[in-house]
Amino acid sequence: MDQDNQQQISEFEMALQQDLDAKILKAGAVIDGTIVAIHGDVALVDVGGKSEAVLPREELDELGTGDPVEVVVVESGEEIRVSRRLALERKLKEELAHAVEAGLPVEGKVVGRRKGGFDVTIAGVRGFCPVSQISDQRTEDLDQFLGQSYQFKVLEYSPDDRKLVVSRAALLREEKTRKREETLARLEEGTVTEGVVRSITDFGAFVDLGGVDGLVHVTEISHRRIRNPREVLEVGQQVRVKVLEIDSGRDRISLSMKQLEADPWEGAEERYAPGAAFEGTIVRKAPFGLFVELEPGIDGLLHVSQLPPGMEAADEELEVGKTVKGWVRDFDGENRRIGLSLRQVPVSDPWQRIEMHYQPGQVVEGVVENGAPFGVFVELEPGLSGLIPVSELGMGRDVDPKTALKPGTVVNAKVMTVDPERKRISLSIRAYKQDQERKDYQGHMSSQAAEAPATTVFGERLLKALGKKPD
Repeated sequence: MDQDNQQQISEFEMALQQDLDAKILKAGAVIDGTIVAIHGDVALVDVGGKSEAVLPREELDELGTGDPVEVVVVESGEEIRVSRRLALERKLKEELAHAVEAGLPVEGKVVGRRKGGFDVTIAGVRGFCPVSQISDQRTEDLDQFLGQSYQFKVLEYSPDDRKLVVSRAALLREEKTRKREETLARLEEGTVTEGVVRSITDFGAFVDLGGVDGLVHVTEISHRRIRNPREVLEVGQQVRVKVLEIDSGRDRISLSMKQLEADPWEGAEERYAPGAAFEGTIVRKAPFGLFVELEPGIDGLLHVSQLPPGMEAADEELEVGKTVKGWVRDFDGENRRIGLSLRQVPVSDPWQRIEMHYQPGQVVEGVVENGAPFGVFVELEPGLSGLIPVSELGMGRDVDPKTALKPGTVVNAKVMTVDPERKRISLSIRAYKQDQERKDYQGHMSSQAAEAPATTVFGERLLKALGKKPD
């Protein structure tokens, strides 16, 4: 090939390269380059042209000589000026458009507040987040979101109109729904898990199990008696719970903390055997008696009939919170019930061989328990009472047996009948008094006879005839 032809080809290639460079290095083009040098405030970037492009040094960040860099041509001509920042923004905008199309979350920063919402920058684009979409929970402190970076869901995006509307609350709700489904999938009745106390009410505490709440009713918090859940729980506290019931139809989950505690009723039969002494605190009153806490988780019932004669449930010493001492009357482990008494409980059945201790005609001493329409009950010994019928009170037919004798009064009476089969003893104050009157009369007559003169009228005459004087 001759020299003229080579020159023509070289000139053609140069013209072609210049034309290609002009197209590639046109303003707005995105090109790849390599940093070849850094001088003062600029960096020189090899972009494949006849000369290096100029890039502001402030846009390098952590890049240095020899590192590849993607830039956007800002100005072409004798001096080619490029921008890495615009390239990054363009890339972010492309990612934003892709995220919108695919429904993916994007990261943004809350940079300001305006009427009705917040200004948010995402990929160099300023967007808007309504107040109702910044959180899934209502809050009065809106300034807490300023300057924070969050994940947002794009609700609306129009590059041409530069319109971008985003929501953080939508993502939070979606995340809660996902967690809720995962949590419900792993929960079943009997599952033991951990959660965080989210809120407390008078009737219990709501525990967040991971996107789904369950209720620990106040009666399921502990074996010990709890009047208000706030006494033992606080919001934010981590707790261990057992799932009692899952009601999908009503969207409710019942939980228990109590069932994970040791059962206080284990071994209670030995501690509270009938006849054993107890000491407890009155925790509640009912028309039929008093409930006494013997230990956390174990209450006993002190029936009004088991109060000492003369004592009433309304007495000051039996107010809620007062300490009482007495005896265990009965124990029912199957139904978890304990009967209590402030009267001494017999160590054995007082009706066994009752005839050996009480016979008709015997005088006994007892304490008035209470009156009934048909008579008055008198305690003779622990666990053994007798009845004085109205007719045997010795107070007349119109007397009211309920008020005739004050409970606690000590009385003497005569045993009239003893019926072991029906476990009944009939007493009489009237008969006792009659016997006493009879004894008093006989005693009086005996004393009168002892004091009477030893001689009679015939004797006096005889002594006189004999010339003697009576003593």
